[in-house]
Amino acid sequence: MAIPIIPSLLRNNLAELAADNKRLDGRSQFSGRDIEIEIDCLHNAEGSCRVRMGDTIVLAGVKFQIMTPYPDRPTQGGLMTSAEIRPVCGPNWEPGPPSEESIEMGRVVDRGIRESGCIDTNELCILPGEKAWQVILDLFAVSDDGNMFDAFALAAIAALRTAIVPAEKFDVGEDYKLPVNGTPIMASYNKVGGRFVYDANKREELGGDERIHITLGDEGHVHSLQKGLRGVFTAEEFTEIMDNAQIRCQELRQMVHELEGSK
Repeated sequence: MAIPIIPSLLRNNLAELAADNKRLDGRSQFSGRDIEIEIDCLHNAEGSCRVRMGDTIVLAGVKFQIMTPYPDRPTQGGLMTSAEIRPVCGPNWEPGPPSEESIEMGRVVDRGIRESGCIDTNELCILPGEKAWQVILDLFAVSDDGNMFDAFALAAIAALRTAIVPAEKFDVGEDYKLPVNGTPIMASYNKVGGRFVYDANKREELGGDERIHITLGDEGHVHSLQKGLRGVFTAEEFTEIMDNAQIRCQELRQMVHELEGSK
């Protein structure tokens, strides 16, 4: 990803707005952008989701393949997550091999899902020591207007929760819904104008500083916590962020469950 030059005017503008509890697009400190979630949008995938968060648009697709379990884990399948971000989604992205930023996004999303335990890899076993399902989660960015971490994570869990294991295709039984025992949700915060804000857009990311990504489970437990870029936050700031994350994650979780129930 090309490193943009941040005009000092942008930083000054963000700081002035923060002093009045305002943001560039008119939102308050912890207000999120409008969100749209669409499931079953990729017909060649076993599970899929499209998320629009403001002008950030991403896709998630789930595929399956049969793997040989690792010798030290003969009854476990696997989960593999990758994120792809191409120049089509914004001028700051370049063609070529995966960038450090896209690799980080894939790993942060993967960690939140994996550490939540919502996918029990033992349930992916077909024949101990010989066959198991590998879940392949592909993330693709269509438009980048900031906070792709949350958009990817939301699309990922919605796609997984509606995925169908294609057992008939691989001649290992009947198709069935992928067991997903929970709905981990990510909430991301960026320090902009000297304070943390929720769901930063692209200009806020460019003119901001450090960021933090929090993945919470159904009961509000922390499953993953990832800090990015340089900088520090105080105990008071972290408490404020965590309190807001509990609210935001519950709201997004409810959206996923309502969409899943209407399927």
